[in-house]
Amino acid sequence: HFGRLRQVDQLRLGVDQPEKDTNGEVLWVWCYPSTTATLRNLLLRKCCLTDENKLLHFFVFGQYRRTWFYITTIEVPESSILKKVTHFSIVLTTKDFNPEKYAAFTRILCRMYLKHGSPVKMMESYIAVLTKGICQSEENGSFLSKDFDVRKAYLAGSIKDIVSQFGMETVILHTALMLKKRIVVYHPKIEAVQEFTRTLPALVWHRQDWTILHSYVHLNTDELEALQMCTGYIAGFVDLEVSNRPDLYDVFVNLAESEITIAPLAKEAMAMGKLHKEMGQLIVQSAEDPEKSDSQVIQDIALKTREIFTNLAPFSEVSADGEKRVLNLEALKQKRFPPATENFLYHLAAAEQMLKI
Repeated sequence: HFGRLRQVDQLRLGVDQPEKDTNGEVLWVWCYPSTTATLRNLLLRKCCLTDENKLLHFFVFGQYRRTWFYITTIEVPESSILKKVTHFSIVLTTKDFNPEKYAAFTRILCRMYLKHGSPVKMMESYIAVLTKGICQSEENGSFLSKDFDVRKAYLAGSIKDIVSQFGMETVILHTALMLKKRIVVYHPKIEAVQEFTRTLPALVWHRQDWTILHSYVHLNTDELEALQMCTGYIAGFVDLEVSNRPDLYDVFVNLAESEITIAPLAKEAMAMGKLHKEMGQLIVQSAEDPEKSDSQVIQDIALKTREIFTNLAPFSEVSADGEKRVLNLEALKQKRFPPATENFLYHLAAAEQMLKI
C-alpha cells in the first residue's frame, strides 16, 4: 500500500493520549508518532484535563501552524477496566479540516480504550484507517473515511443562524472576509465559538479556504505569535481579555452580547456604502427565506460576490511580466464610483494581490 499510504499520510499525522488519574494528576500516556514539546503543551491546554473544576468539553478542534487538532475527552465509568483513570482524551492531529469525521473516529477509539484498557487495539484501528480508510469493530461501530466528504464539513455550519443573530451587520463579516481582515470571536462557551467560527469561511465560498480558521486559541504567547503570522484569520477565544488586545483584530465579535465592533485602524478599509448595503440586503433576504437551505443561502451570497469581482474586472490588466492581473488605478478612478465603492474595490484588489508593486 506504499503509494496509497503516502497519500493518506499527508492527511493524518498522529494520535496522542493524555489521561487524568484519581489523584488529579494529568499524564501523557502515549503518542504515535512522536510530537514536539510545544505541540504537546498546546494540546494539554486544549484538552481541559489540566483545568481544575472546569467543565468537561467532549469534543474540541482547532488549528496551530497548519496542523489541525481534534480532541475527544471522556469520563471513565466506574465499571471500566481502567481502574485508576478518571478521564482521558484522544487527540488526533491531521492536515485537513473535517470535525465530523474526526469526532466520529475519536469516539470509536475512546470506546476501544474503555473496553480494552490498552492502546494496542486503538493503534490497529488507527493504522487500518491510515492505510485502508476503514476500521470495523462490531461492538464499537465502524468508520469509513470516504463517508466524510470535505464539502460536507464546509457546509455543516448554519449561515441562517448567523444572519438571524446579526441581521444586516452580517455584511461587516462578509466585507472583513473579502478583504482578508483579522476577525476575533469571543464567547465564554467553546462550543458556541467553534460552531460560529467554522461557518464564517462559507461567506466567501469562492475561496473555499478553511485554513483561515483558528477556532480555539488561548492568549498564550506562542499561539498568538503563530496567529499573527497569518495575513487574515478567524480566531475563536473563550477569554474576554482578548477584547483588550486590539493588536489582534480588525473586527471583534462578542457573540455573547451579539455585538460586532470594527477596530479604529480598520475603519477606513471597511467603510460601508451602497455596494455593501445591497450585499447586506441580499444576505438577509436569502437567509430569512424559510424555503431556502443553508447551502442555497451560501450559493446566493457566492453569486452576488462574483458580481463584485465582475465590477473589478474592467479595471484590471495583465502585469508587465505577464504573470498576473493587476489593478489599473487610473481607470478605476475615472469610473467615478461612490467613494465607499471605489475604496472597497481598491482594498479588495489589495487583498487579492492585484496592486502594482
